[in-house]
Amino acid sequence: MTQKHEFHPSVLREYDVRGIVGDTLSAADAYAVGRSFGSVVRRGGGSRVAVGYDGRLTSVEMAENVVRGLNDAGINALQIGRGPTPMLYFSVYNLKADAGVMITGSHNPSDYNGFKMMLGGKAFFGDQIQELGTMAAAGDWAVGEGGIEDHDVRPDYLDELVAAYTTDVPLSVAWDCGNGVAGDILPDLIARLPGRHVPLNEVVDGTFPAHHPDPTVAENLVQLQAVVRADGLDLGIGFDGDADRIGVIDGQERVLWGDHLLALLARDVLAERPGSTIIADVKASQVLFDEVARLGGEPLMYKTGHSLIKSKMAETNSPLAGEMSGHIFFADKYYGFDDALYVAVRFLDSVAKSGQSVAALRDSLPQMVNTPEVRFDCDDTRKFQVVDEVVAALRAAGTDFSDVDGARVSTPDGWWLLRASNTQPVLVARCEASDEAGLERLKTAVKEALAPCGVTPPSNF
Repeated sequence: MTQKHEFHPSVLREYDVRGIVGDTLSAADAYAVGRSFGSVVRRGGGSRVAVGYDGRLTSVEMAENVVRGLNDAGINALQIGRGPTPMLYFSVYNLKADAGVMITGSHNPSDYNGFKMMLGGKAFFGDQIQELGTMAAAGDWAVGEGGIEDHDVRPDYLDELVAAYTTDVPLSVAWDCGNGVAGDILPDLIARLPGRHVPLNEVVDGTFPAHHPDPTVAENLVQLQAVVRADGLDLGIGFDGDADRIGVIDGQERVLWGDHLLALLARDVLAERPGSTIIADVKASQVLFDEVARLGGEPLMYKTGHSLIKSKMAETNSPLAGEMSGHIFFADKYYGFDDALYVAVRFLDSVAKSGQSVAALRDSLPQMVNTPEVRFDCDDTRKFQVVDEVVAALRAAGTDFSDVDGARVSTPDGWWLLRASNTQPVLVARCEASDEAGLERLKTAVKEALAPCGVTPPSNF
């Protein structure tokens, strides 16, 4: 009898497969992911898939079932063990594998887990992920007997990270692993970097006892800020649960968000590669796009989503891209995927060579006032309709705006953004202006644009 499998409708997402273990995600799902993805690889002429996993309590069991599914599709599984998601991506290149699967819940709470995939050196996302569900539901699976190989890519991965620090200038840095899998790499990394390094929460613990592993949320940076302050350090760096997203604070405990980092990193990249395209998502500050243009680069505003950005980078031959969410991608001297550990070392290298403090570098950028990324509930069946209605009204009014991903509206005060999340039942809004009065006018404009749709932003917006 043909095997078949039905996934919970919520787990096949735009960029990965992800759910709550024991509720919407199970070991059977892990097998089905392995079997379906393995079938895709096999039918494309491939035979070798690298597999890694993070530090969540369910990740080992999930990895074992993915491997079993791959093997039953006739795929050889190259097991690299526990480590960061970017180490899994690295292993695909390092081992010359045909594809890779990472078992990770990323920055989600401890009861989540999931699977990120890459195929042929490219992101595997969107309709490709939906097709896994179609294949599983039909039992449309390849049949075979694959093997298992164990590989330790850590030494080569560490060498690649360390090589990104090209000076002997010492810096003092606090590193917060958030009890995520950055902790598997960080001690060996900082032992090979000059300067003073203070690791925090480097013991991998899938219950995340210190704080939630998401460095893009200010409250998760409080411990890092306290250590930088108490020890008088140059900066602090934080990672999410699987170390593909980065957060940075300067010596004055101020956060450098993704667009700040990208603007500063672009300086070195464009000095060596003038005229290059630098990509950022629609949530990024206008300061970033203006800075890239000032430096002689080609700024490109694009859709939010790490898989979408990676694909656009390849299309435009962009050496550097990033998102407000802390995903930053280097194709300059690297592979084009989001690796927070590599970005951290490249950033330290840039700071060291600049001869300035991180605070001074941050202050060298124009200072704007803006809202954080504000998310408010809106049903999955309604969220895109709301954005379409707002876009139609703006178009009818002759308003100046970009519709590359939702609506980003430019005014004399600055800009406001409204878009629908691809991964959650929420609408996302953000505003940026040169002063507080302008920011209030932009927030009012968002509320007025949403009012005819029957949607009201939260009271703190």
